Amino acid sequence: MLIEYQLPLTSKRADVVLVGQHLRTGGPSYVIVELKQWSDATTYEGDPNLVSIEAYGHRPVTHPLEQVRHYREYLVDFTTVLADRADSVSGVAYLHNATDSGVRDLFQTPEDEHGRLFTGERRGAFVDYLRTRFAPDASGAAFADELMHSRIAPSRQLLTVAAEEVQRREMFTLLDEQADAYNFVLHAVERARRENVKTAVIVTGGPGSGKSVIALSLLGELSRQGRAVLHATGSRSFTLTLRKVAGARSSSVKKMFQYFNSFMGAEANDLDVLILDEAHRIRETSANRWTKAAFRTGRPQLDELFSAARVPVFLLDEFQVVRPGEQGTVEDIEKYAAEHGIQVQRIGLEDQFRCGGSAAYVEWVQRLLELTPGGPTEWEGDDRFDVEVVDSPYELEHLMQRHRNEGFGARLSAGYCWPWSDPRPDGTLVNDVVIGDWSHPWNLKGERSVGGAPPAALWASDDAGFGQVGCVYTAQGFEYDFAGVIIGPDMVLREGHWVTDRTKNRDPDFRNTKRVSDDEFDRLVRNVYKVLLTRGMQGVALYSADRETRETLRRLVHPPLA
Repeated sequence: MLIEYQLPLTSKRADVVLVGQHLRTGGPSYVIVELKQWSDATTYEGDPNLVSIEAYGHRPVTHPLEQVRHYREYLVDFTTVLADRADSVSGVAYLHNATDSGVRDLFQTPEDEHGRLFTGERRGAFVDYLRTRFAPDASGAAFADELMHSRIAPSRQLLTVAAEEVQRREMFTLLDEQADAYNFVLHAVERARRENVKTAVIVTGGPGSGKSVIALSLLGELSRQGRAVLHATGSRSFTLTLRKVAGARSSSVKKMFQYFNSFMGAEANDLDVLILDEAHRIRETSANRWTKAAFRTGRPQLDELFSAARVPVFLLDEFQVVRPGEQGTVEDIEKYAAEHGIQVQRIGLEDQFRCGGSAAYVEWVQRLLELTPGGPTEWEGDDRFDVEVVDSPYELEHLMQRHRNEGFGARLSAGYCWPWSDPRPDGTLVNDVVIGDWSHPWNLKGERSVGGAPPAALWASDDAGFGQVGCVYTAQGFEYDFAGVIIGPDMVLREGHWVTDRTKNRDPDFRNTKRVSDDEFDRLVRNVYKVLLTRGMQGVALYSADRETRETLRRLVHPPLA
């Protein structure tokens, strides 16, 4: 009996895993048991996969049958000793305090060989079920040891499905430095296997330089080769979108897309390759307020990620570090590698594939925001990319709507300079972003659609996201045809240079003056606007809530005729 068994590469724990010899096959038998103390439960608003519990304030939770099935599937997909023994694993939800009448609704969800539901009233039936799974006089200790010491990696079946799903959607041709990075990672993986050596690869590039294309291409190819590979990001929005797109036809593939904090309990070199997309979002530690005490060790997140794979691949843009505590810079990564004797190969991506392929625009933005030397300069124009400055938020919205009417994708985004309310009880959104008599709501914070607005993770990709103003946390990592950007009062132009004012910023991450100095805030908020200004593929329109800033931007974008 394995109590509080931790699932691979996650802090999630199964309540109990029973291990023994199978009655019929003579091989191992594993039963995952999810224990619930509920005495009553009902389905949530008719959804068979969600359950409402009075003790939880009727907050919806996953049906325990679905929960234990997910645990089972996850364990089989990531535990190599189970790769060819999937049928040896089953799941049970045991509601030991409940009677059948108290949880009558839950029996509407069909049972199968992967998940069974028992109440305290059906204790005898539960015992009878266990007798079909375990030989009565045989020890399960050896099989338990196999499970406890198994190598953790994606199963061959999961890799095969991932390769098929990801590569079927791979419509890109890798060019020049992209192909260099892709081929070098494949070479490093083979060398790490052959020579038993750890190698890190750092791929740097600006927005749209193809980092995520490389990441998905590597995931597909390495999966096809049968390598133990996972993709991870630090962005919930980005990860959920990748799961939705790449795993649209297979729920198993979704597990290939993890988070940076998924590797706290991973064994060293469990994976052949760990692809760390948007690595500029790596944080000091993986711990947060929900982290179990056992993992609150202060271990650096970089240490966890380097340890997890023989070849960690970091894809990053240093100018996209936008939150305090993010440590995904080339300097941070190279310093860690040097201290631990790990080889590092760095590859730079120069060509731009976002912003219409306009390297000139990306360079202009970096100069405009004084992230690179030279200061703001006039926009000289580029046939492949449109830049406009507008005089009002109404004009900005009208312009974006016009692009939408022409069949293009467009979004409004803004600096975090206004309060951010939860939806009203009736599901309507609060128009928090207020400029004069113009107002709009922020994108949703949560994971559920409300009032027709998409969840936060889908704001940039769902057409219904146009009705809300996005922030850097929902825009980062995404692209759309045209970007309408509101520069808030936290950053204004004075005498040709930017002046930042943290008192005008409402981002909770920037409030702590002891943790975030004024200089650090100045650097981060410039990066925030750099991210927002480089989401557009074909054009951008800028609006500043400050009149002097608008006038300066207009002179830079539309200089007066000589």
